[in-house]
Amino acid sequence: MAQMSIELQTADDTIHFGRSLGRVLRAGDLVLLAGPLGAGKTTMTRGIADGMGVTGRVSSPTFVLARVHPAGPAGVALVHADAYRLGGDLSQLDDLDLDTDLDRAALVVEWGEGLAERLSDDYLVVRLARRPDDVRTVRLEPHGAWTGRVAELPVAT
Repeated sequence: MAQMSIELQTADDTIHFGRSLGRVLRAGDLVLLAGPLGAGKTTMTRGIADGMGVTGRVSSPTFVLARVHPAGPAGVALVHADAYRLGGDLSQLDDLDLDTDLDRAALVVEWGEGLAERLSDDYLVVRLARRPDDVRTVRLEPHGAWTGRVAELPVAT
């Protein structure tokens, strides 16, 4: 598994990186955003949504668990889910029917590591960290078919 690390100097860089990632996503893609509170997961998702051209305002889905953003010109919808409140409860993840959404949408799951990997053998973990100087570091960890697609991923902002 090839991993990549990237530094993002500003929140705008995080959005720009997400936008570049969103441009390569297609129906069936699973992206897990991992990192502590304030690392930039929702900010990155805003960029992903913009890159995909989906409609609807992107905000943290913590209290609704999942939001569907209808497809734009690229024809792929985005399902933005937040597994934070699930606390490791796989039955609640099953209740969301996210595996069904993978047939027609790209799925981005915040806090999904340890839960959402079971939705697909092919997934990308985007691990975000925020340093004290406010610079974000991003480590990309491709799994399954994503290992072959890693060259499609943006490596610089």
